[in-house]
Amino acid sequence: MSDVPQQATIFHQGNPAGERKTRRVVALTAAMMVLEIVAGLAFNSMALLADGIHMSSHATALGLSVLAYVFARKYAHNPRFAFGTWKIEVLGGYTSAVLLVVVALFMLYESVLRIMTPAPIVYDDAIAVAFVGLLVNITCAWWLKDDHHHGHGHGHGEHRHEDHHHDHPHHHDLNLRSAYLHVVADAATSVLAIVALFGGKLWGANWLDPTMGIVGAVLVSIWAYGLLRDTGRVLVDAEMNAPIVGEIMDVMRDAPVPVDVADLRVWRVAKGTYACTLKLVTERAVSAGEVRAWLSVHEELGHITVEVQARGGAPADSQSPARADTMRAVTGE
Repeated sequence: MSDVPQQATIFHQGNPAGERKTRRVVALTAAMMVLEIVAGLAFNSMALLADGIHMSSHATALGLSVLAYVFARKYAHNPRFAFGTWKIEVLGGYTSAVLLVVVALFMLYESVLRIMTPAPIVYDDAIAVAFVGLLVNITCAWWLKDDHHHGHGHGHGEHRHEDHHHDHPHHHDLNLRSAYLHVVADAATSVLAIVALFGGKLWGANWLDPTMGIVGAVLVSIWAYGLLRDTGRVLVDAEMNAPIVGEIMDVMRDAPVPVDVADLRVWRVAKGTYACTLKLVTERAVSAGEVRAWLSVHEELGHITVEVQARGGAPADSQSPARADTMRAVTGE
């Protein structure tokens, strides 16, 4: 018999729709990757070759995204994961962002090398393949488009929680977002490759081909930084500047019983769902259940632990040494 208690709530059970979309994109991306690499070598186009090679890393990253979905789904009910398996998907997104950085560095290296040692390009064939690549990338981006609509309003006493969906960024699927950024990066570099190839064909501007490779590397680096920032913040629980923290403090200030917040810790445990521990000091006896009721206006609080202590150090509830209680709620994802 296991000594580990079963979870009362499964905070995250995977994203079947996102997994299906990503699987389709992996297959299409891998096929296009082979075509672009072969065409880039055959037609001597650095922009096309760079697009194909960095598409290979995208295919790998997309494969990691699929694996993240698979493991998150497989272990969703495993009690070892205290708050579910959502962060497996976030880890997949973080790894994809690291691969985007590698892609950018490779593109930069190859482009600078081509500036230093230019070579003739078979423009017509390279342009045709680049257009096919762009169509593939647009299709993949459409498949992975993550529509997210968040908003809710509640009333509780004098406190009203209006629609805060605009205050809580990145509540959509970070793993799907990483896959989406990979194909968008592909699409952007395909556009740059087409511009460079037409410039070289029509005006003899051969320097455009490697230059666009450098521009693509910069764009990919910017997107990678944003994804690293967002996924990294979740993985290291750097959430104390999230809007929900200020909203919790607002609820405590507007509470019907005067309370002081002695300690507050907040971290994210699923898409748009937070856990928090809250220690309050008060001169009146207040139950943890009352505090939970005050905070119930915020649906994004899926797990709340409350400790109430009387001013001076004695427990606020004389029937227990240090009254603490916990609320767990289904996230509704």
